[in-house]
Amino acid sequence: MTTVLIVDDQPLQRFGFRMLLESQDDMTVVGEGGNGTDAVRMTSGLRPDVVLMDIRMPDMDGIEATRRIVASGAHSRVLILTTFDLDEYAYAGLRAGASGFLIKDALPEELLSGIRAVATGDAVVAPRLTRRLLDAFVDHLPSGGQDSEASADPAKHPLLSALTDRERQILTVIGQGWTNAEIAARLHLAESTVKTHVGRILAKTGARDRVQAVILAYDTKLVRPS
Repeated sequence: MTTVLIVDDQPLQRFGFRMLLESQDDMTVVGEGGNGTDAVRMTSGLRPDVVLMDIRMPDMDGIEATRRIVASGAHSRVLILTTFDLDEYAYAGLRAGASGFLIKDALPEELLSGIRAVATGDAVVAPRLTRRLLDAFVDHLPSGGQDSEASADPAKHPLLSALTDRERQILTVIGQGWTNAEIAARLHLAESTVKTHVGRILAKTGARDRVQAVILAYDTKLVRPS
């Protein structure tokens, strides 16, 4: 059973999400919040598998709430809801540690599949959309505090030092928006081998999921805006 916390400042929106989620045999809504403060407090107390997080809310927005939830070490994963696919707020939410985002007018089955994916540790953003989002906004927000030497030479970045040459290569093409199938085909590897490499990259860098790996590739200058 996947437990979900719904956070949105619109009561009618929360009601609609609850009705949809509770129609599913494998999901249950453990709580509802109306702002980021509620999200942080209720995540700590309820420990949901997934926080369905509106991004623009009064008091504390979804970006800051996501940042605090991730910083707390909670196992809960955040799925952001946004109005536009290329949205600076969505980008900031991913940088804060969200595992993905969905457009608010997504089809019900897209929302359900997104929640299920996030609950199992997957990321819910198409690789190419992640790339487009980062290309659009990476120059407008802080890069994460890398020092100048590490930024000039990605190989010297401490988060990449434990990676093998092959793992660094795969992280680079993940950042460029390649799927596992594309990596396997273009690098002449079995897809299962690619999945193993991706798992090792996440473990070695501390990235929570594929979205965070893409952001890491940008932050360490392995990939630059096109």
